[in-house]
Amino acid sequence: MQRILLLSLGWLAIVLGTLGIVLPLLPTTPFVLLAAWCFARSSPRFHDWLLWRSPFGRFIRHWQQHHAMPPGAKGRAILLIVITFSVSIYLVNLLWVRILLGVMLCLLLLFMRRIPVVDENDNPPQP
Repeated sequence: MQRILLLSLGWLAIVLGTLGIVLPLLPTTPFVLLAAWCFARSSPRFHDWLLWRSPFGRFIRHWQQHHAMPPGAKGRAILLIVITFSVSIYLVNLLWVRILLGVMLCLLLLFMRRIPVVDENDNPPQP
């Protein structure tokens, strides 16, 4: 029963994480990490798929090894965050929602700034 629950939660997290790539308020990374956690405890097959065959695998392996983002990923992530939030702010008509989105964007960018970037061959993280 627990295995089925973890598998279901893992696949739901993969779906939500994939949607989070294009939806500004839905985060991708926490869902993908949740899926990795669920699959590690329920299915070695799906865990291996997530780490070695999925589009997220390189980033998960890099995070597990270095607790940092690979070079180039941080810049692309920030660019995508700014674009999606900008489109959302443009499309929303309510002023208070625009302000809320702007605050969320600023907080997210501050969080992203704190994540270190490490090359595969480097050991010390750089902010």
